[in-house]
Amino acid sequence: MSLGLILASMSPTSVMVHFLHFKAKPIYWKSRHRFTLKMIFPAICPPKTLHFPANFTPKPKLHFHTLLGKISGHSKPNHTGIASTENSTGFSISTSFNDEREPELENSRNDKSWIHFVGIGGCGLSALAMLALKQGNEVSGSDMGWSSFMDALQEAGACLHIGHSVTNMQRRCASRLPDAVVVSSAIPQDNVEILYAKSVGVPVYKRDRWLGQLTQGYNLIAVSGSHGKSTTASMLAYVLDAMGDSLTAVVGAHVPQFSGGNIILGDGQNFVLEADEYDGCFLGLSPYIAVVTNLDWEHVDIFQNEEAVKATFHKFLNLIRVGGHLILCGDSQGAYSLLTDVKQAIGSDTLSGVMHSPLEKCCIGYNITTYGTTGSNEWSASSIRPNLKGGSDYTLCHWGRSVADISLQVPGVHNVLNSLAVIATVIALYNNQREINNTINGLRLHLNNFIGVSRRFEMIGTMCGCDIYDDYAHHPTEVQAVIQAARQKFPIKSLLVVFQPHTYSRLAALKDDFASALCGADQVVVTEVYAAREIDVGNVGGRELAASVIGPPSEYIPSLGDVVERLVYQICKNPHHDTIVLTLGAGDITTVGPKLLYELRRRLQVNSNQIPQTGDGKYGNH
Repeated sequence: MSLGLILASMSPTSVMVHFLHFKAKPIYWKSRHRFTLKMIFPAICPPKTLHFPANFTPKPKLHFHTLLGKISGHSKPNHTGIASTENSTGFSISTSFNDEREPELENSRNDKSWIHFVGIGGCGLSALAMLALKQGNEVSGSDMGWSSFMDALQEAGACLHIGHSVTNMQRRCASRLPDAVVVSSAIPQDNVEILYAKSVGVPVYKRDRWLGQLTQGYNLIAVSGSHGKSTTASMLAYVLDAMGDSLTAVVGAHVPQFSGGNIILGDGQNFVLEADEYDGCFLGLSPYIAVVTNLDWEHVDIFQNEEAVKATFHKFLNLIRVGGHLILCGDSQGAYSLLTDVKQAIGSDTLSGVMHSPLEKCCIGYNITTYGTTGSNEWSASSIRPNLKGGSDYTLCHWGRSVADISLQVPGVHNVLNSLAVIATVIALYNNQREINNTINGLRLHLNNFIGVSRRFEMIGTMCGCDIYDDYAHHPTEVQAVIQAARQKFPIKSLLVVFQPHTYSRLAALKDDFASALCGADQVVVTEVYAAREIDVGNVGGRELAASVIGPPSEYIPSLGDVVERLVYQICKNPHHDTIVLTLGAGDITTVGPKLLYELRRRLQVNSNQIPQTGDGKYGNH
């Protein structure tokens, strides 16, 4: 049967439902001065093929200078005469990366809004800071340590500080202060900069409120879920951009195919956002399309159990605009359980089993589309198989009927699911049955060209028989997924996993699940916990996790430096043995791969002229 016949009457294959009630590591940097060169970014083509639903009425978009006044009626205050209180209060001193000609810069920036970001080194806030810079605003920020995200911000013109101090927020002898302060969810409310801003009348916004107002004027596509948000949002934004949509996107990870690193700035109506459930951050949004990739017990320091996570996601679904769309992974037991309340709300068995007929509609609500690896989902993948690019090929199905063949460069079943989320979202967004063939063809092409996200099974380099990869996985579900991806890509190579647990609370709550997930490796090394925002209370640590791993040899090596030495010693004994070293974690474990590669090169005394290059790692290969 042809694609046109299969999908000619596709729509509203979704349910209309009632709204449900339901830190950074220090690294060496290039300069101690802020770069002031204005960056010119290539224009993105205007949208060519998007067709919005008849009931969608776009709102005027808000840029930062408008946003500041809209949130609180705040206008730029005259802070003349306000003196620094640093000496009297004992506020800490920070290291600044400022241009020495600050007074001249100030004179040229009087017409710009000045936004200060506290916790600017994190993945979420750094993206918002970069967006503010690209929209022509003055940006400053502080964090306790330098992060890779801060490199790009400094080069783009941000004034960055290491350490928190009131002087980070003062110019011209304290006569000028920021127009707004935006705070990361990881920053405590007794932070010195927050307290000072409030004391002098500078508005302080947590990320949820800032995002809510920032995205209000857009056709918001919010990508949520316990895992896979960054990759799915990046893949979606990349595909839409490649298909000609001049969208804006904010993602909490570096995306090599984004000219802006972790953002895209367009002039169209669509806004793709990685929507984080941590601290209820996504509850300030009003999405037109909400994507839920999965639901798991994560952020155990915030959520007491999985039911608490589910309750927060119920609130999020209740924010979807009338006439909007929910895209949900039917393979995730936690995510699919959210639909139980939908079923109860519409009082039918519509959501049970396979749905082949037009679904019930209610007078007020949103559409639902599910995706997964079984035919009971509207969009599904069958015949999943490895391909020669190290990724996956599969057959795309609509209600179990074959539609197209999809090929991905990124490995793992989890990325198959991510691509299905993108397909379902784009088709829901376009909402034009006459163009469905072209849409599917465009999706096939651009999904095949997507190369992934930094720190998601990212190749660091190759030395002799050792391939080194790094991944952000810091939850048992993620650890299991990336190990499966590694096995798919390298089925006959030995897999050595170095895992750095992230936060004591997560390890204590999920230790047995971590131990089970790590059993998929051939050898396991566990380091000490990366504490992040927490304090060691002595309940459980890396040693206890290493002892819990059953099957492969498992060893506890607390120091990352000692880990590098141990791996170098082991690999140098048999350098041509086919081995995959996979470093996992959300902390400074990411430094191990480059250091290991460097030491292997040095100690084996091998250069690129002696051994043919393989792979395409960012640190080079030998």
